[in-house]
Amino acid sequence: MSKKKSTFLNMILALFVITLVAGLSLGYVNDLTKGPIAKAKLERKVNALKEVLPDFDNNPVEDVRKIASDKTKDSIEIYTASLKNTVSGTAVIGSSEKGFSGLVKIMVGFKPNGTIKNIVVLEQKETPGLGTKMKDEKFIKQFREKDPSTFNLKATKDGGDVDALTGATITTRAFGEAAQMAYDVFVAHTEPQEKFKK
Repeated sequence: MSKKKSTFLNMILALFVITLVAGLSLGYVNDLTKGPIAKAKLERKVNALKEVLPDFDNNPVEDVRKIASDKTKDSIEIYTASLKNTVSGTAVIGSSEKGFSGLVKIMVGFKPNGTIKNIVVLEQKETPGLGTKMKDEKFIKQFREKDPSTFNLKATKDGGDVDALTGATITTRAFGEAAQMAYDVFVAHTEPQEKFKK
């Protein structure tokens, strides 16, 4: 029996079939996972809203507003919470591409007077044990109950009021930039409510 000779046409045909099968497989898997991934992202946002906002009885996800910005690839999301038809707080998603490993995305919850209630990290790819400490209580608590109009969200090394994460100054800067973006959007797109001042 003689071996079948490999020709240029046979190689192209084989590569085409392999590429077609791989492409169809990837497309199928993508379609299968698209729904669960979107659902998981939504659940993360809902859980984050519960952590960063004061008590509310509405569904902030249904009333989300999206604001276009030249500072980020995605639009900036604003979630307004209310309790008994009165605004109880606002959550804004801020982000920065200047993290040590790229994107840092956080959700900042504001009381109606502009004070930060809490912050939750939504996405980050920072160095484990260094930049990932931005999620730790010790770091986040620096921002709680602070009014960004008087509290500088930059690291102390940059003239701000935030103690930088040890060995992760770049991460701290990105976190502060994302928090500042959220505050700027909050100020520009919400009505001040003086009656809620302490």
